[in-house]
Amino acid sequence: MFTRFHHIVKFFWLSFFFVFMWNNFSIAQQTYAERLGWKKGDRVLILHVDDVGMSYDSNQGAIEAIENGVANSMSVMMPCPWVPPIVKYIKEHPEVDAGLHITLTSEWKSYRWGPVAGQRRVPGLTDKDGCLWKDVDLVRKHATAKEVGREIKAQIAKARKMGFHPTHLDSHMGTVFSKPSYLMKYMKIGRKEGIPIMFPGGHNSMLLAQVRMHDLSKLNDSKFSLAGDQATEKLNYMMKLARSVGKKVWNSGLPVLDDLNGMSIEWKFPDDTENTDENLQKWITQQYEENLSKIKPGITMVIMHCTKTTDSFKEISKSGNQRRGDMLAMVDPRLRKFLEDQGFILTTWKEIMERRQKVGPKKFKHVNQDILKSVLFN
Repeated sequence: MFTRFHHIVKFFWLSFFFVFMWNNFSIAQQTYAERLGWKKGDRVLILHVDDVGMSYDSNQGAIEAIENGVANSMSVMMPCPWVPPIVKYIKEHPEVDAGLHITLTSEWKSYRWGPVAGQRRVPGLTDKDGCLWKDVDLVRKHATAKEVGREIKAQIAKARKMGFHPTHLDSHMGTVFSKPSYLMKYMKIGRKEGIPIMFPGGHNSMLLAQVRMHDLSKLNDSKFSLAGDQATEKLNYMMKLARSVGKKVWNSGLPVLDDLNGMSIEWKFPDDTENTDENLQKWITQQYEENLSKIKPGITMVIMHCTKTTDSFKEISKSGNQRRGDMLAMVDPRLRKFLEDQGFILTTWKEIMERRQKVGPKKFKHVNQDILKSVLFN
């Protein structure tokens, strides 16, 4: 449907990292939500707006979804032109849960940006125009882990210099998860800086459901392909790896997610329905209600791209209708009532980090170091 969708499917959901998220270990196991003090069976949500700072419309959509809706967290793309206004807003509203959407790509055709660290310091992250690469595959081909780490640090430093202290780190287009060496940098920087990182190390039921929607035969060239005769063996291996990586993140003092849900990017508004705000809001809200009703106990981060689109957004991307639908759903009273009726608990990255700190040094005693070394250090 649009370029960014294909990048996410190929490298975020179906890349090395999210292939090993195929861990369907029993929901009966203690969730990370329980470890953070919630009750067994609690369904805890972070309703998270991505791509903030990318454009004026993105900023306005995030603000609308949080101030007048049920969205309760956001992350900012520090290399983008519209960062200063949203940082000003964040500083004026310290209660807002705002992190960094670590940005290592610049995917749009005519709306581009370069690295915060500068082309001379991270040449492998840039194309001939001095902009970040258009897709994750090109980043993987050209950028070293050292350059990725340098750019992550530069984005954190820029935010702090502007007086913006991020509550968490996550990843635009999943680039930091596309190579083990990138993932290691992301984890190490989060631990060193004391900033929570988005890492779904629990049952990942919704994430698995989204992966299953796609053709896994395209994974044949992947180092950890699940296609072919060895699928069962590799699934078992990935289940062990996922648990081990999640435990490693937890043992470093950071919180861990039980699941990740980015399904709204898959929804296509019906062609036979008049495309009005009223119809779009009703339809997208229904999709959210159906989708969220399937969420299992634990902490789930629900990813969306709330955008208050204007005519100018069409010059950036063809995804405006979908992004506008996310915003309209978040401000829909019907969705708020649904969440209340279903007994969902809303939380933020700020809260789960505070809860993790209260838990203290309590760690997993058994972490499979051999399986970690076989992947993360090779």
